[in-house]
Amino acid sequence: MPPIAITPPAENETTTDLTTAGIKDALKKTAPSQLKSAALTDDITNLPPTPKTENGTETPLRELDASRLKCTYTTSPRPVPAAGSAEQASQRVCTDHMIQAHWTSSTGWQDPSLQPYGPLSLMPTASCLHYATECFEGMKLYRGYDGKLRLFRPELNCNRMLMSTNRIALPAFPPSELLKLIAALCATDGPKWLPRDNPGAFLYIRPTMIASDPALGVQRPNEALLFVILTCFPPMDHLPAGMNLLASHDDMCRAWPGGFGYAKVGANYGPSLLAQGEARSRGFHQILWLFGPDCAVTEAGASNFFVVWRSRAGVVQLVTAGLGDRIVLDGVTRRSVLELARGRLAAGEGYAGLERVEVVERTYTMQEVVEAAEEGRLIEAFAAGTAWFVAPVARIHFRGREFGVPMGKEGRMGEYTRVLKSWLRGIMWGVEGWEGHEWGHVVEEEE
Repeated sequence: MPPIAITPPAENETTTDLTTAGIKDALKKTAPSQLKSAALTDDITNLPPTPKTENGTETPLRELDASRLKCTYTTSPRPVPAAGSAEQASQRVCTDHMIQAHWTSSTGWQDPSLQPYGPLSLMPTASCLHYATECFEGMKLYRGYDGKLRLFRPELNCNRMLMSTNRIALPAFPPSELLKLIAALCATDGPKWLPRDNPGAFLYIRPTMIASDPALGVQRPNEALLFVILTCFPPMDHLPAGMNLLASHDDMCRAWPGGFGYAKVGANYGPSLLAQGEARSRGFHQILWLFGPDCAVTEAGASNFFVVWRSRAGVVQLVTAGLGDRIVLDGVTRRSVLELARGRLAAGEGYAGLERVEVVERTYTMQEVVEAAEEGRLIEAFAAGTAWFVAPVARIHFRGREFGVPMGKEGRMGEYTRVLKSWLRGIMWGVEGWEGHEWGHVVEEEE
């Protein structure tokens, strides 16, 4: 599978010309080092950087540079909430420190700082408050059973964040520098907030970029702020009875072809909250987002959605929506599930006593899922993402009718879901046999 691309795949020629031209211009001005990156598509390689002119002298804008990180440590450390407490579950408690880096169109990136966690200062006219010029990533810092702190494939998150910033006219940056800043924050606060005597715990990481430009005009922002925080977060995949999903109706649409569903921008989430809240009030965990008159299946809440069924030809398939229409997010957990399934479940005679699986990425409809359930071909289903991790699905409500999804022999999750989840957990938490896996990025701790 190719690396997460900085530019979206071309579809509509006119729109792509405008979008690609804007991305080229942004990269040339804000992060020329990324023009020849392997993550870039061919149409924006080998372009020279565009310098700025100041007093007749051409000088490039400063790029984000983690080696210039300035550290100011808190004098008022925050208490760590107890595991399983309401305080931890509130998702409002952050660790002692945060990362900040400011950018302006005249100078580029200022020196980043590691500083005490605290409020931001924004003018009421800030672009992000009016035009949704904001994007973010969702990651986790894990305390492994081998005592080490780990990130899970963080380079993919950093690449995707660059793609998201490009999509909404925010400044570019070298993804490797963002990763260094994230690791610095994790190394600083990880030892206290994820002590070695509490393996299997995690913190949620939220890298964010907002346009802080105080000009109210509808225009490309001239100021931006990058920040990274660590937040206490409860496990969300502990659902003994499985997830209940409410399929969306015609009046709900999360993303569409030619839009920005493939990017992790705030504008994707706000419009979905009303329907999400209503679904939860009716006893459902998430919305199963459908698209178009054919009810194509896309995502479950903010997670990617997978079904395991037996085709009418008798082949067991792991099916999820493809990326070609740019409707679903190229999730890091999604990508990892697919790679593990292709490497371990699709080869030979299967794995761990399971029948061999054919991995399929394509557009499929809710009617196909209903038919598989009615004909006894639906084997299991699950949602996968950073927040929910890998969560089995037990029931789906679609157009006035509800049907069950098999949950395996023990009634907790299907066997394919269980095996894939256990492999991912092994990598994330450094379980024996997985300690040195290349997807686990070990964070060197500050003692």
